[in-house]
Amino acid sequence: MARRSWGTWLREGVWAIPLRRYLALVATALVVAGAVLLALRLTHDDRSCAPGVHRPVGSSECVGVSATAYDFGNPKLKDTVRAIARENARLAPGSYVTVAVMLPYTSTAPASVSDVLHGLQGAYLGQYHANHDANGESPAIRLVLANPGATSAYWQETVDRLAGMTGGADRLRAVEGIALSTGNNKNAVKELTRLGIPVVGSSITADDLANGQDGKDPYPGLARVAPTNTDLARALASFAEVGAGKAVLVYDKPGDPYTRTLQQAFTGLIKGSPYEPQPFTPPADRNQTGTTANTFRQITHLMCDTAPGTDTILFAGRHTQLVQFINALGGRGCQERKFTVLAGDTGSYLTEEKNLDRDALRHRLTVRYASLAHPDAWAKDSATTGGSAADTGVLLKLLARSGRAPLGPIGAADLVDGQLIIGYDALQLAVHGIREAVPDGRKIPSLADVGLQWPQVKGSLRVNGASGWICLDAHGNPYDKAVPIVELTPQGGARFVRIAWPEGKPPGKACLPPS
Repeated sequence: MARRSWGTWLREGVWAIPLRRYLALVATALVVAGAVLLALRLTHDDRSCAPGVHRPVGSSECVGVSATAYDFGNPKLKDTVRAIARENARLAPGSYVTVAVMLPYTSTAPASVSDVLHGLQGAYLGQYHANHDANGESPAIRLVLANPGATSAYWQETVDRLAGMTGGADRLRAVEGIALSTGNNKNAVKELTRLGIPVVGSSITADDLANGQDGKDPYPGLARVAPTNTDLARALASFAEVGAGKAVLVYDKPGDPYTRTLQQAFTGLIKGSPYEPQPFTPPADRNQTGTTANTFRQITHLMCDTAPGTDTILFAGRHTQLVQFINALGGRGCQERKFTVLAGDTGSYLTEEKNLDRDALRHRLTVRYASLAHPDAWAKDSATTGGSAADTGVLLKLLARSGRAPLGPIGAADLVDGQLIIGYDALQLAVHGIREAVPDGRKIPSLADVGLQWPQVKGSLRVNGASGWICLDAHGNPYDKAVPIVELTPQGGARFVRIAWPEGKPPGKACLPPS
């Protein structure tokens, strides 16, 4: 047998056989690694939605804080969100502070979807006005969208994210919006203000989501654009001259922060009434109808049993239940008797409500509510203080330009429900506090100084809002704020009736709250 040469042995013994084994091992390893990576990719649940926004475990909602053109899966928000992103993009680094607009962007309830859209449109118009029509005042305003979820169930992680934005390039200086007066939103405001972040409530009206009750301030740094439920009830009473002997209270039991405080306010108006208040118990999610219609049918029977002079019903409930109650009254047995239903600002959700039986309003039934704002208020009312058509006109001019660049487009806008107007005013108030807090010789205010400005927003330092003058008391609540009384119409929509005032008359020219 011939002896192999050293080169042959090296090629066949050292390289050829082991090399084939090595290549086989490497190929096997690559196949296994690829399979593992594929399996991980297939099984990995990507919870991200957009920068700063994710889906919590067990939820399909995208929550968090967005600083991009992300619309939270709601195509109706697309144009407004893109307009905000364009405005943000033109701001020079270091020239701006951030205001977060906190609303339930992932809500699918039709009334809430419109509410959110209009509130965001108002905030954007306020941002544009502050950045372009304020004679170069600084700092500029950047908006971000904060979504705590449809029911604000994820308020804690949203607040945590906002707290992390107070420093660095974001320089968060206020949170605006909040929307409904619910337990979750109450917790969110409590935590935001505990962390020293100023909050400007747009449409929150619950008395227990306000400072100054019993002389206490549980939410330091909170300012509100909307009157409390107590002030709304007082305005309704001054308008309708509600008497204890002619009114019946229908209320949500056990209620939520909004309905409970409205119930308490109404109860005070008809103290000594011969009629027992009538409760109803809706589902925990008050956007759902449940079986409440059955209770309302029974209550309409009891209304027909009251004395002939009883003609007013004070309703302390949410909009879904108000729709059911109106529909039930439309089918009442005593069609010959006239009734007027008075409700809080929840009535504004009914202007385009498809489930409302408009025909009920043709049968001697009138439904009026205390709106937070209305586009006709200052054009048709004779009040000479507390607001003006000129102040509303500033917003109307912005809105007229909102269908085209550079301001728009922002999508279909509607002023009748008042949410766009109140969202605009809330942003105006936030900007006022931010700019008043800027120290001499500097361009950016400290976070702590912004919330300290609210007690000074009065007199010549008031905010001339499109909804009326915003004159805050020492606790951040609006003093004698204009309350438009609005009436639902059988033809659809609603008509402005008159401005009512919590104090029974407009504020003086100085607009200084009494001690």
